[in-house]
Amino acid sequence: MRQLTVTIPDDFYETFISFFKHIPDVSIDENVENEIPLWQQEMVLDRIKNAKPEDYIDADVALENLKNKYGF
Repeated sequence: MRQLTVTIPDDFYETFISFFKHIPDVSIDENVENEIPLWQQEMVLDRIKNAKPEDYIDADVALENLKNKYGF
């Protein structure tokens, strides 16, 4: 037996799953606990697109600020 990982558009999900449920010995693991909703992905991409350079903080500066504030 082989294992397969497939990425498909949301529009085809139900059709795809219903097709494979009828095949004997097929198990479908719907791993959704780590899945990020599409609306959230779009929101983050929109924020990145609209961000200005002055909105960003250098990672080293941010870590130093955290160390100073919380005493790490």
